[in-house]
Amino acid sequence: MVQTATLPLMLKQLRLSSIARHWQAFLGKAERNGWDSAQYLTALCEQELADRYSRRIARYGKESHLPAGKSLASFDFAQVPGLARAQIEALAGSSDWTRQARNVLLFGASGVGKTHLAAAIGHGLTEQSVRVRYFATTALVQQLQLARKQLRLEDALHKLDKYAALILDDFGYVKKSEQETQVLFELIAHRYETGSLIITSNQPFTEWDRIFPDQMMTVAAVDRLVHHATIIEVSSDSYRRKEALGQVAGEAATGTAPETTTIPPSATTTSPSTGARTGEGCPEPAPSG
Repeated sequence: MVQTATLPLMLKQLRLSSIARHWQAFLGKAERNGWDSAQYLTALCEQELADRYSRRIARYGKESHLPAGKSLASFDFAQVPGLARAQIEALAGSSDWTRQARNVLLFGASGVGKTHLAAAIGHGLTEQSVRVRYFATTALVQQLQLARKQLRLEDALHKLDKYAALILDDFGYVKKSEQETQVLFELIAHRYETGSLIITSNQPFTEWDRIFPDQMMTVAAVDRLVHHATIIEVSSDSYRRKEALGQVAGEAATGTAPETTTIPPSATTTSPSTGARTGEGCPEPAPSG
């Protein structure tokens, strides 16, 4: 005769935590609804899979270090005329391009919403069980420099392989020094056709000689990045400035105002973007301010 007293222990050993929590409640439900054994087992397995999915999404979201609140729902596309919303939504809503190790390159002046868009794409990917990691580029470069000094750069690069997509924010702020740019180039070369990069930069390709110490390295880095890439130009007045102006207008309408209000000057004023395109060569995004 089958003994059920050891069932909780066996479920724990099998790491079926959701079934362990729900099997008794589901048993009562099965009796009330006239389920046969197969239906009862199916319902338990569905619960186990659903709970595992939820835990995995929560874990991936936590490890991603993505900025909180920067989703597509919170991005005001009306403030960035010409931006191809459908393409951004497609990148966030499908992970096919990460399986192909394609890149996404977001160019534009400071404050136009590049970080928000990159983070929104990252959040969309994590919801599809894709592992993503966000970095400020300078911070990652410092980590890789330290790994090189400790003779473990290769190990550090391989540890990043577990992430299908790496977000390198503010790429243009890397200092032009041989130590920094060399590890950055090695990261780009290591990820080439093996993992996706999402890069935001306020520097067009023509200015990347300010990042890399020599022309050959610049050309090689750009070539690897754009070979399989979607290039998106975000041209607008400062998105942050517009948000600040909108907030001030709202406070004026309600008769309230902060004690002090500081609105940063617009970084640049450019014509609306033509949207996004797929690069197979070395296209030039709109110059930054």
